[in-house]
Amino acid sequence: MSARLAPPFRRAYPYFVAIPTRWMDNDTYGHVNNVVYYSYFDTAVNRHLIEAGHLDIRSGPCIGLVVETACQFHKALSFPETIDAGLRVVQLGRSSVIYEIGLFRSGDDDAAGTGRFVHVWVDRTTRRPVAVPEPIRRALTPLAAAGDAARGSDSASSARSGSR
Repeated sequence: MSARLAPPFRRAYPYFVAIPTRWMDNDTYGHVNNVVYYSYFDTAVNRHLIEAGHLDIRSGPCIGLVVETACQFHKALSFPETIDAGLRVVQLGRSSVIYEIGLFRSGDDDAAGTGRFVHVWVDRTTRRPVAVPEPIRRALTPLAAAGDAARGSDSASSARSGSR
């Protein structure tokens, strides 16, 4: 088994967003399909960026492109229930951000899924890397995992092969 992508326990995450499962999230086996976990990651990250960082997803001058995602599944989720998506930042670079996400059944301390999500910030028009916007940086700083995000290195920017 590979190394853990993110901590599998609730106390590791400083921010949570409640996400209700939907009927369509379940697959024929009666649990949330694995691909839906990625949409939960996207929802948690972007809700925080919109609410706390004032991200303008429709007309802002820059956007965060998702260049890497990964997920490990620990136990099944299903409809109907509410998921608590925990979010933390492990690296806040010049133009990139690495997030860790934990998906928890409401009331559980052990994650049903954990993952990694990487944004590279780019100019909306040219798609060239830009600095993480200051309002976004201010919104993400409180989510920094102890000692990790403050370093400011930018190793994620080399992973520019994907987009949203």
